[in-house]
Amino acid sequence: MASIIFQRLCLAARSSHLRLPPTRPTHLSGGTNLEIFKFGMYIMFPIGWMYYFGTNLESRFSVPDFWPAPETTHRIPFEREELNEMAGQLKAERLERRRRRLEQARVEIKEGATDEIRPAEQSEEEQVGRVEVSRGTFGRGAIEKWARGQA
Repeated sequence: MASIIFQRLCLAARSSHLRLPPTRPTHLSGGTNLEIFKFGMYIMFPIGWMYYFGTNLESRFSVPDFWPAPETTHRIPFEREELNEMAGQLKAERLERRRRRLEQARVEIKEGATDEIRPAEQSEEEQVGRVEVSRGTFGRGAIEKWARGQA
């Protein structure tokens, strides 16, 4: 039985209608030199692109006066005297903003003439009763002092 199958396979292999057509090149090759040139372009094009855009950046892509001058920017203090001076300035600014905010709240109260009692007008005992005593990370009573504006 195996011989019959083998005979049929040999007969099928010899018949012309079961064979694949002979392979032909789909394009005419330019030769080895063309392939070397294409390979060189594949390698050199990205390198050239990176070299062009990666060198001489200061003159090629610079916008005049784009970055501010060092004397017009913020300068971080490092010395103790400078730090104390900066802390004093920040404290003075914060107190001035607080004074203006409280003054504005008083003006609004006088203009509004409402019966509602605002927290700024409440006594200290009423405010303490409103805020519970904390015993957390900040120490005893730190949050209450902060809530009353004494921090």
